[in-house]
This record gives sequence, C-alpha cells and structure tokens, in this order.
Amino acid sequence: MRAMKRTTARTQRRKATIVPKRSPAPVNKPHGKKKPKPLPPGPKAKISPRSVTAKQPPAASPVTPDLKRRAMRVLDGLNEAYPDAHCELDFTNALEALVASVLAAQSTDAMVNTVTPALFKKYPTPQAYVDADEDTLKKEIHSTGFFNNKTKSIKNASRAIIEKFGGKMPRTMDDLVSLPGVGRKTANVILGNVYKVPGIVVDTHMLRIARRLGFTVQTDAEKVERDVMAIFPDSVWINFSHLIPWHGRRCCTARAPQCETCPVAPDCPKLID
Repeated sequence: MRAMKRTTARTQRRKATIVPKRSPAPVNKPHGKKKPKPLPPGPKAKISPRSVTAKQPPAASPVTPDLKRRAMRVLDGLNEAYPDAHCELDFTNALEALVASVLAAQSTDAMVNTVTPALFKKYPTPQAYVDADEDTLKKEIHSTGFFNNKTKSIKNASRAIIEKFGGKMPRTMDDLVSLPGVGRKTANVILGNVYKVPGIVVDTHMLRIARRLGFTVQTDAEKVERDVMAIFPDSVWINFSHLIPWHGRRCCTARAPQCETCPVAPDCPKLID
C-alpha cells in the first residue's frame, strides 16, 4: 500500500509540473466593417504600360565634319588593305544578280557560287525559271538552305518580271523592290554592280561594322543605309559596300574581331556589341 501511495504521489507531482498549452486568445474581428476599397487610379494610371515601357529608337548619329573626315580615313585604310575588294557573288547580268542574292540569304557567297554556274546556264531567262519544275529547282539549290522559300521567291520574281516589265529586268529601286522577295539590299546589289547606280548594300557585315565604327546607332537596315549614305559621298557608296564585307570576313568578324591587326584601328571607336 505504501509503494502504491509513493507511486501515486510521484505521478501526481509529474502531472502538476506539466503546464498545459494555452490556445491563443481569439481575435475579436469587427462585425459589419469591411476593409475600404482602394481609390480608383487617377488619369495618369490609365496610360497603357506598353506606352510607358516602349523602347525609343536611338537618335541618329550627328553628321559632323570630324565624323566625315574620320570616315574618309577609314575608307582610305580599307582601300589600302583590300585593293581588290569586289562583290563576292558571281554573276554577269541583272537576272543572275537577283537569283544569286536570293540564294545568298542565310548562306555564304562561296556556297552560292558553287551552285549558280549550272543554274545560270540552265535558266538564262525569267521564263525559264517560271517553266522550271519546282521540285527539280529545289534540288538544284538545296545546298544553299531554305530552298523551299528561295524557290518560291525566284519563280514569283521571274513571273512578276514577265507580267509587269515584259520580261526585262527593272532598272530602278522602286521597280526592283516591287518584285516578290526583293528588298533594298538585293536591289542595291543589282543597281550598283550591274547598272552602276550608287547605293549602300546593308548586309550582315554592314549592320555590324557600321555600328562598331560609330557611323550609326541603328539596327534597322534602312536606317543604317540612310545614316551611312549621309556620311559618305555617293561616289564611294558602291566601293564602300564591297570593302565592308571583305573587312567583315577577314578581320572585323562577329565573334572575334581582330582589333590588334585592324587596318583602321586608329580611327575606330571599337563600339563592340
């Protein structure tokens, strides 16, 4: 009996030391009162977020006398470095220039030049391209890439030459860009190299190098064309359009420009993207 009493007393002492957890006091929520709604935004808040965050195009580089003098020194340096610069696409007439330019999109001039000799011999006229079997033409230009779209562009442009210009290649910018698949770059290739009409060919090299040289701050091809034309006299436009791709392939490459050996390094601000 005594043992049982001691055990009972010990148990009672243990129970006495245990402090029961108290549940948090209930929060008295006010009844009948709702959180006031925020006031409607004022007139300024109604402006579209798109209009607020839209990126403004950068301002055109001011054409100053110093910029023009530097540009001519760059031109002289490139002429000295690449005295044999010329259009690296092979063609002998305007139709061939059009086809070669279409094939050069997303390809290389060297690759296009392996395809065009047989192509130009087989299809000497716009009518020949219109009459060509589509699947056969696709196979013949397959190695230049995007052959489905390029086949359509060549055939559609050839059809437009026949229907709109009587089978003769147009000789003006407006007429050339009216052809399906022909933009200002292709038109300037034709005008400058075949008809000797001054123009700036804005290809991937011109887009990159004109910005690096500080001749433009634009990324749109037509705006770059406009800015470069404003800096140089039209007498050098064709030659400059040859020099820049040569420089871009041999020195001022996209990923690893060789600034240490660049022939125009003293006049280049090196505005690397």
